[in-house]
Amino acid sequence: MRCAGVRRRSRLWTLLYPLLCSVMLVACGGSETHLDDEAANKTAFDWALREGVPLPLEPAANPMTETKFQLGRHLFYDARLSGNGTQSCSSCHHQDKAFTDGLVVSVGSTGDSHPRNSQTLTNVAYNATYTWANPALITIEAQMHTPLFSEQPVEQGIDDRNRDAVLQRILDEPRYEALFAEAFPAQGSPVSFANIIDAIAVFVRGMTSFNAPFDRYQLGQRSALSASALRGQELFFSEALECFHCHGGYNFSDSTVDRTIAFVERPFHNTGLYNIGGSGDFPPDNQGVFEATGDPSDMGKFRAPTLRNIALTAPYMHDGSIATLEAVVEFYAAGGRNVASGPYAGDGRTNPFKDSFVSGFAITAQQQADLIAFLHSLTDESFVTSPRFSNPWE
Repeated sequence: MRCAGVRRRSRLWTLLYPLLCSVMLVACGGSETHLDDEAANKTAFDWALREGVPLPLEPAANPMTETKFQLGRHLFYDARLSGNGTQSCSSCHHQDKAFTDGLVVSVGSTGDSHPRNSQTLTNVAYNATYTWANPALITIEAQMHTPLFSEQPVEQGIDDRNRDAVLQRILDEPRYEALFAEAFPAQGSPVSFANIIDAIAVFVRGMTSFNAPFDRYQLGQRSALSASALRGQELFFSEALECFHCHGGYNFSDSTVDRTIAFVERPFHNTGLYNIGGSGDFPPDNQGVFEATGDPSDMGKFRAPTLRNIALTAPYMHDGSIATLEAVVEFYAAGGRNVASGPYAGDGRTNPFKDSFVSGFAITAQQQADLIAFLHSLTDESFVTSPRFSNPWE
């Protein structure tokens, strides 16, 4: 049984949070505060944030610089950075798709299929955790070891047999000599995997996206949202649909951290996508936080990704098993998914570990269209067309 009082406070906080952040920044004279590490406050980096959005955290061990950003941009788009020289980070993260790949699940450099759908890199600087369901990965730098060096499944496919050859490819590219020297000026031989990881982390951390019609409306441009999108916004933030509980705040995700947050929460949710055999199980290799903790109550729990640029990132869910936004709305309206037959048969609507906010709702065709219009208003066209994030090798 849910407490209505807690829900009302949660909604009020969700709606007021961007305004409160803005007030706090103004009250502090616009200072870039970090509650734990004063050294990480200082940055000369242009985050390109709109008013009301707080600064992301910045690791003291890997401060943001423009020279690292530009080096990371080159490395992100470079297929040399894979075991067989065929795949870059951008192979699974296309700019025009808000840095997803449009596939049900991603495919690695050797043809291995990943069990999960490629996540957007939109505003990853604000993620409280990384990957779909690993509570231990709380920095981009730590997460990057997975795509670069993982063996099951193979992604970039770098291992002990080819590490030196991969680095040699980077050394052999003339453009990198100046880029590495500028990014890491205090080092005599800066071409290393540690610096490669730091540079790419700076690049993707700098991928901020706050110029959607929704943002322009928030800044006072009342014509930025259509009448349909405005109705959809009301639905999105309503207690009837409860979307905002997991996808609230300025980044439309409850798994969010920034410099104004003193107590970081790292929530994960079971949405009732599966309930194999009625036991609560999810498919092998896609069992969520349970894979890390072994706690049965964590079965099927995944991080709620940002909804920014969501219209560009189909297919949806952690395994890419829902093709369209319309189908996603229908899934949540039903309170989960009933898989009628096959190896994954079971009624997700009755999954014993399902989040209580996924309880289903009634929605008309017009309301569904309005809700989807609002979700489209979160698309930042400047983000997916900006030369700043584009392939520098073209």
